[in-house]
Amino acid sequence: MARIVTPEAEEADRRPTPGWVHSPIGRALVPLRRWWFDSVIEGVDHSAVIAKVAGESDTSPRYIFMIMMSAGIAILGMLLSSPAVVIGAMLLSPLMSPIIGAGFALASGKIKWLKISIRALAIGTIAAVLFTALIVLVSPLQTVTPEIAARTQPNLFDLLVALFSSLAGSYALIRGREGTIVGVAIATALMPPLAAVGYGLATANWTVFGGALALYVTNFLTIALSATVMARLYGFRTDLSARQGWFQNVGIFVVFIALAIPLGFSLRDIAFEATSQRVVIDTISDSFPAKARVSDTVIDWDAEPLQISATVFTPQFNTGANDEIKRRLERRFERPVTVVIEQLRVGADPGAAEQAELVKARAEQQAAATERQISEMVGELAMVAGVPKTEVTVDRDNRRAVVEASQLPGLTLDGWRMLEGRVDAGMPGWTIELHPPMLPLPAITLIDGQPDEAGKVAMDVIAWASERRDLGVVVAGRGEALDSVATALRAKGVTLTQTDGGSANRIEVRWQALPQ
Repeated sequence: MARIVTPEAEEADRRPTPGWVHSPIGRALVPLRRWWFDSVIEGVDHSAVIAKVAGESDTSPRYIFMIMMSAGIAILGMLLSSPAVVIGAMLLSPLMSPIIGAGFALASGKIKWLKISIRALAIGTIAAVLFTALIVLVSPLQTVTPEIAARTQPNLFDLLVALFSSLAGSYALIRGREGTIVGVAIATALMPPLAAVGYGLATANWTVFGGALALYVTNFLTIALSATVMARLYGFRTDLSARQGWFQNVGIFVVFIALAIPLGFSLRDIAFEATSQRVVIDTISDSFPAKARVSDTVIDWDAEPLQISATVFTPQFNTGANDEIKRRLERRFERPVTVVIEQLRVGADPGAAEQAELVKARAEQQAAATERQISEMVGELAMVAGVPKTEVTVDRDNRRAVVEASQLPGLTLDGWRMLEGRVDAGMPGWTIELHPPMLPLPAITLIDGQPDEAGKVAMDVIAWASERRDLGVVVAGRGEALDSVATALRAKGVTLTQTDGGSANRIEVRWQALPQ
């Protein structure tokens, strides 16, 4: 079969033959090299691949919109700790395109294309971080979830995942297998680290910010450089000289080593902590009967002394467990250790420990839900009262929340009462007390000597405000109407003083301090 000569093959034939080809190993590899050029590279439509990759590397309104939507979905999924939602964000993210475009631009030496790709990557990165930070700022949920924490400590395995994913993605683009990009997008997970960066920025959590940013930089550098290697391996035309190509090869190698060394140390630390976690659990288990179960083990590696806590469901208490476990772990770790073991008595039945653990987990889940509900209530009360959250007093034992409101222009006592009722309706089982500012009390209007509809509402407002401020009132009116209104207010719990004044169809009300 005749060899088809492509422009790429002609270019390769015109290049000087490398010196290593004349060595024994080089001569042995010549048939393989010839097969690679004739059977693999010649089957690639280089022009079509370049056009496709370059066309998806630029900034466009669609690109920015999809970046922001992907970032929004990612941060919501991470705040909700929902892996399925986070995966959906990965599928939407178009960040892979400019990163692979930058890799192909590096391989071909196209500086203009490289600048376009880097600009698209920078704009997409900034848009994603700022949009996720905005969502976190307005979100009532701002705790570090497992999905967020998982993106804060990159290690060597993350680099390898990005490397293999980039090689697969580049191969899919070169060989016309774009469907593989879906799996690559999930594997590389470019958007969740960016969402975690936005979370760290919004909450001023610089540990999360730095760790997530390091993971993102690791991913995009690895992807771009791996794409460069694949593009050069598949013979894409380059404007680089042999010397420039050699320097590029050295640069890629140096970058990979520079990334791998700190990530390798991080992986070592993670492996140490995982191994030590097993040691701690085994040590705790050995101090209790065989049917005991260890749960909720927490180790604070940064504390001095090392702090370890756990819950043990056991059919038999061990009163000396803390001291015994402490001595054994201090010998093992060669550092001071503080041990706190919570022992919960369960039956000897094999399923008793599991049942007790489920009950405890449900109780903790319910407690966490209650705390979220209280946090939302405190936030709403603070917003309504116009004060910081720290000014809201919460009595969890009696399920009561109290706040002293600040002055808001144009808001009457009736408006404050309605705001309190709105918050109270959203917290069944709780007593909400919003103490209004010292505003004028409404007058009680009368018809035929009795309060009309507006007058009845005014009486309810007066009774509510008097109770909230813990103050009495002075009512001024005439004759039987005054006596009737005073009696009704006393029945509502208002302490008052009667005095003559007002008019025949109106009773005036003002504040009066209660006797000390």
